[in-house]
Amino acid sequence: MPAHSLTTLAAGKTIIAAPAIEALASQLRGSILDASDATYDEARAIWNGMVDRRPGLIIRCADAADVVSAVRFAGDNGLLVSVRGGGHGIAGNAVCDGGVMIDLSQMKSVRVDAAAQRAWVGPGATLADLDRETQAVGLAVPTGINSTTGIAGLTLGGGFGWITRKFGLTLDNLLSVEVVTADGELRRASGSENPDLFWALRGGGGNFGVVTAFEFRLHKLGPQVLAGLVVHPFGDAEMVLKDYRQALEVAPDELTCWAVMRQAPPLPFLPAEWHGKEVLILAMCYCGDITEGEKATARLRSIGTPIVDVVGPAPFAAWQQAFDPLLTPGARNYWKSHDFTDLSDAALGILTGAVRRLPGPECEVFIAHVGGAAGRVSADATAFPQRSSHFVMNVHARWREQAMDQACIGWARALFEATRPHSAGTAYINFMPADEADRVQEAYGGSYHRLAQLKRRYDPSNLFRMNQNVMPVASSQAA
Repeated sequence: MPAHSLTTLAAGKTIIAAPAIEALASQLRGSILDASDATYDEARAIWNGMVDRRPGLIIRCADAADVVSAVRFAGDNGLLVSVRGGGHGIAGNAVCDGGVMIDLSQMKSVRVDAAAQRAWVGPGATLADLDRETQAVGLAVPTGINSTTGIAGLTLGGGFGWITRKFGLTLDNLLSVEVVTADGELRRASGSENPDLFWALRGGGGNFGVVTAFEFRLHKLGPQVLAGLVVHPFGDAEMVLKDYRQALEVAPDELTCWAVMRQAPPLPFLPAEWHGKEVLILAMCYCGDITEGEKATARLRSIGTPIVDVVGPAPFAAWQQAFDPLLTPGARNYWKSHDFTDLSDAALGILTGAVRRLPGPECEVFIAHVGGAAGRVSADATAFPQRSSHFVMNVHARWREQAMDQACIGWARALFEATRPHSAGTAYINFMPADEADRVQEAYGGSYHRLAQLKRRYDPSNLFRMNQNVMPVASSQAA
C-alpha cells in the first residue's frame, strides 16, 4: 500500500509513509482498505444515505488486538478517527473524511450462557444477531426496534424498545465491557473494575474508547409475545392520542405501546383504499403471559374505531423485525427528538398538525413509550440522565431525492421548535443528528460535568471526537 495523506486531529494533513502502513497491516488479523480497493465504497456506506464521507484508510478489525493496533496507530500519528459498529447512527459519525475509520463490523460474535443468563457480544453485532442467539434459548436483552441497528452504538447511548419498561434500558443490563482507551490500552470496566469508566460508558456514547466486547444480563422471554398494530384513521388522531395517554397511566411494565403517525404503507392487512393516506398506528407489545396480555391491552384496543387490529401472539424475534421494511438502508434521513414527561393537549395538537403537512410519503413522527423499570433507576447511576421521561418523540424525516432535502429537514426542524416548550429539556443522544453539537451538554444534563472530567482522564486529546462529543474539561476546571 502506498503512502497516504491523512487528516489530522488539528484538521490538517500529514503524510503516513508506506512502511508505517505496511507495519500496521502486518500486525492485523483483519485488513486495511483505501479508495483503490473494490470493497471500499461498500465499507464506507452506512444506513443514512445522506452521509457520503471518504476515509483515508479503513482498518477492518478482526479482534481486540486489531483494535489496539488501530487506536495506537491513530493516536501516535495524531489522526482523525471514526469508529464504525453497526453503522446505523443518524449523525453518521461512523465515517470520517480523510482520516482513519476503525471498522468493527466484522466482529459479530454472540455467545450465550443460558444457565448463567449472560451473553458476550462483539461490537459489530446487530440486534438481529443478538436476538437470534438469545431467543434460541428463550432469553433476551432489551434493545431497540430495528433489527439492523448495531448493538454497540445502541448500548453506549442508551437503548430502549419493546421490553425496556419491564427490563430497563440496554445499558442497564450491561455487566461489563472490554474497551480500548485512547492510550491504546485494553481495559475491562464493570461495577468493580474501573467503575468510573463503566459509569461513563453507560450513556456517554463513543467518547471514552472503542468497546471490543459487551457482557449483558439476560432475561427469560418468549419465544411468543402478544404484539401487533392497531391502525386508526388520522381524522381521529387527537381523540385517540388523548385516550392513549390516559390508558398508559395504568399500564403494567410488561406493556409498551408506541404511537406512529405517517402515510400508511401498503401493508397486506390494510385495505388498499388506505394505502398512502395519513394514519395513526398504535404499536404494542406485552412481554408476559399471553392471557394477561389480552387483558392488559384491552383498553388500548378499545379506543375509537380502528381500521384494523392485528394484535396477537407472535415470535418476539419476528416482532423485533416488524419495522425493518420501513427502515432499510440507503435513504436520506434526518431526525429531531425531544423527551417529554407527559403529552399535553397542546403538544398533541402541534404533532397532529405537523403530520397533516408531511413533506414526503416516508416521513413520520413516532412517540416512544418508556418509563417503567428504566424510570426507576437513579439519574446518577449511569451517565444516561433521562430517567423521568415517559415519552420520547422522534421526528423522522426520510426521503430519496436530494432535491427534497430542504423541505424534509425544514419540516423536522419546525416541528422540533414548535414542541420545544412542552419538552423535558433533555434528549436521547442516539436520536440527535450531526448538527446538534451545541445540544450535547443539555442532553446530558447533570451528568455532563462528570463526563467532561472523565474525558480529560481517559481521552485528554479528544481522539474520540466523532460522536456527540463531550469535550475534556480544562485543567483549571478539573477539580
